Amino acid sequence: MKQRTLTLAVASALLGMTAQVQAAGFQLAEYSSTGLGRAYAGEAAMADNAAAQFRNPAMLTYLKGTQVSAGGILVVPNIDIEGYSVPVGLDGKPTGAPIATQSKDIADAAFVPNFYVSHQVNDDLYLGLALGTNFGMATELEDSFKGTQFGNEAAVTTMEINPNIAYRINDQFSVGAGVRLVLGEGSIGAKSSADVPMFGVEAGDTLKYMEGDDIAWGWQLGGAWQINADNRIGVNYRSAVDLNLEGHAKGFAFNLAAVQMGLAPQAEYAGSMELTLPATAEIASFHQLTDKFAMHASINWTDWSSFEKLEAQIPYLAAQPAQLVKQENWRDNYRFAIGGTYQLDAKSVLRAGVAYDKSAVTDANRTLTIPEMDRYWFSVGYGYEYSDNLTFDAGLTYILADESPVTEPRPGIESDNSSAIFGGAFTGTTSGDLVLFGVQASYKF
Repeated sequence: MKQRTLTLAVASALLGMTAQVQAAGFQLAEYSSTGLGRAYAGEAAMADNAAAQFRNPAMLTYLKGTQVSAGGILVVPNIDIEGYSVPVGLDGKPTGAPIATQSKDIADAAFVPNFYVSHQVNDDLYLGLALGTNFGMATELEDSFKGTQFGNEAAVTTMEINPNIAYRINDQFSVGAGVRLVLGEGSIGAKSSADVPMFGVEAGDTLKYMEGDDIAWGWQLGGAWQINADNRIGVNYRSAVDLNLEGHAKGFAFNLAAVQMGLAPQAEYAGSMELTLPATAEIASFHQLTDKFAMHASINWTDWSSFEKLEAQIPYLAAQPAQLVKQENWRDNYRFAIGGTYQLDAKSVLRAGVAYDKSAVTDANRTLTIPEMDRYWFSVGYGYEYSDNLTFDAGLTYILADESPVTEPRPGIESDNSSAIFGGAFTGTTSGDLVLFGVQASYKF
């Protein structure tokens, strides 16, 4: 445990890693500023610089010599939740009048860095190394919000060390593969938003809290088909990564479970929580329509249906070690993007793109801690070739999130009903937008 924590701390410090919610679920699309400028349309079929390997290792075969690319993306979110809470009794029936409540800016600004290097061994064999992140989020509700009993915070931080290899089969076909060392940590918690004297609970007391970290392996595979000089298709698959976050749990719910088993409550309980980072796939195309203008598109799939629930495994509670922290019930999601690239002059490139990122939850399963919504991307970008070796890229994106309903307790989920006793039932909406700005420098040796 201590070794993993130290490894995570060092890796996070090297990359300055923090991340927020901006793609579906807690997935991050922000792997490069070059792609940001076109809403990440066509990524698995494009190779502007060494960052291309993170979305398709086969694209390494389009990068000559040795190349290095580094940059970062600033994320400025504005996510709000508002509605009303109704106090309820043990039977779930209302016991008072509705109370208006809201929580503003539940996600802080963050910086997502990246670093990539590629190397051409010979005409057919290529190597690469990527340092970045594909998953991350952090939300925290205000203590005054009358809904924290269903969850007041959630966070996932990951970093990937991703070596890749690619091989050019012939002028038309290339393949690539890579291993992914994923360093992850996460936490989720809930606090009472009301005094409940019968249980000795006061407003602000922790009901459930679990945190932990782990290191796990994954892999990716990619392929590219150069149909002709002007048209190309790329595909990529990234495996699921199963993290077992080892750490500790605490709170009223775990103490209650201990008492019911005839055990003494503890200040903290050693334990773990399984978290699967889902598998993803992409199919993308690139089309050079004129000497100056190209179009590109992507369809992405994420296996979010694997995110069913979060359970804390507490060895101390041997009679019932699996303690439900949160039922999630997510579904697979899709992302659709289309973009264009225009060669303004010999040194300047303009980019633009739009995307639709579908929510990974239904209205019935949306929660306060991960207020998942449909998102619309609008992106512009600019690239400048400073010299034959050095290129700079910048991208700017505005993401509009649909206003979406949130109701907890959710129908048929018993754990939500038990949480409602500690502050009431919440009904409201979540909405917001995000601004992303990124810069990147690439150098060819």
